[in-house]
Amino acid sequence: MTQTKQSGESAVPALFRAAADAWRIPDLRFRILFTLGILVIFRFFAHVPVPGVDREALAAAFEANPLLGFLDLFSGGALRNLSIAALGVYPYITASIILQILTPIIPTLKNLSQEGEGGRQAINRYTHYLTVPLAFLQGFGQLNLFASGFNTTGGAAISGIGLGADTLNTMTILLAMTAGTMLLVWMGELVTEKGIGNGISLIIFAGIVSTLPQVAGQLWLLRDQIFQVGMLVFIAITIVYLIVYFAEAQRKIPVQYGRSVFRGGQMYRQSGATNIPLRVNAAGMIPLIFSFSILILPSVVASYFNDGSDGFVSTIANFFQNSFGPTSTIYWVAVFLLVVIFTFFYTLVVHNQQNLAENLQKNGGFVPGIRPGPPTKIYLMRVVLRITWGGALFLGFIAILPYLAQLVTNLPNATTILQSTSLLIMVGVALDTMRQLESQLLMRNYEGFVR
Repeated sequence: MTQTKQSGESAVPALFRAAADAWRIPDLRFRILFTLGILVIFRFFAHVPVPGVDREALAAAFEANPLLGFLDLFSGGALRNLSIAALGVYPYITASIILQILTPIIPTLKNLSQEGEGGRQAINRYTHYLTVPLAFLQGFGQLNLFASGFNTTGGAAISGIGLGADTLNTMTILLAMTAGTMLLVWMGELVTEKGIGNGISLIIFAGIVSTLPQVAGQLWLLRDQIFQVGMLVFIAITIVYLIVYFAEAQRKIPVQYGRSVFRGGQMYRQSGATNIPLRVNAAGMIPLIFSFSILILPSVVASYFNDGSDGFVSTIANFFQNSFGPTSTIYWVAVFLLVVIFTFFYTLVVHNQQNLAENLQKNGGFVPGIRPGPPTKIYLMRVVLRITWGGALFLGFIAILPYLAQLVTNLPNATTILQSTSLLIMVGVALDTMRQLESQLLMRNYEGFVR
């Protein structure tokens, strides 16, 4: 990636000047205020709890089980309050990933994906349909966790859950949580349409930002260990730099176009050169979502069978809880391996859906030195596989960095203070939002701030 900068000009003043220019433009000012207003409303919903919540038992559950923090991440902090928005947009993200994986497999979905805007709207509608049952299932699982006293104190965070306990109360809570998820999805799509940035991502971003004061408070409590805290802050800054570097890293494949144009009764041959940017980290945060979700499942399921006795089932359940928890080395090794595997898997799925070689051939484009058609497809696949190694190892390193930071700093709660997944989401959403704001400014002949 090449960067240009005018002499004597700093990037930071350019950022503030661009923000001031955006504020002076009426429609951009409306977009910014609209986005902020939706995020404020989301934070309001995140503090409206479902009926029958024991706040003290709920707080104890989060203190005793760090893996709940990952689920809380995708609810935008709402799960910590067990609010009507406790599921966040996670069911929608899961539905989107499922349909994205199924699209090249199911012919109907594959045909829809090739029908332009109408096909994309149909797939988006199916995503909404799938979100509802996923929200019900995830909500019921979370309620059972809290109702079964998923903490060291043995207290239940919420009572009267289950078809045999209080069906009406259970269905009321599940309907409220599912409706909260669909409301957040609707709000996110409104931001995408009328605001700045991707609304779904910004809702997750707002939830992560809302936890920063709590993180600052945890660091303040550790002020007597100033050296370890300083190391943790340095690691966090290094992570942000690496995330920005890999988010912008790309391999540019040169492409030339040659086509015949009929003009004025004569045939003219036109040619031009451009490139295809292939990102090193094309998968984004999706592999981390896959990996953590899969590794959380054994511990969650085991919690249903671990009654503290010496029975065979309880012993097996206790093994899974201890081996697949954030405090286990096995857990973090498995996280690294799964992230690397899922990075390749998801990148190849997305690459195959793009049909770059076929689209190039249809538009008269070709890679210099490579024949159009299947040879170009093989060449692009080889390049994608090679550069994906960098993205896969980077994401794997980012995933396990909290554990490594805990080993280096010897701080027992380093994995909860330093959430590299949160930083990856925050930086990625911030960069995407800045690009969109820059494009809006460039459309109005203002100089952007992303170099």
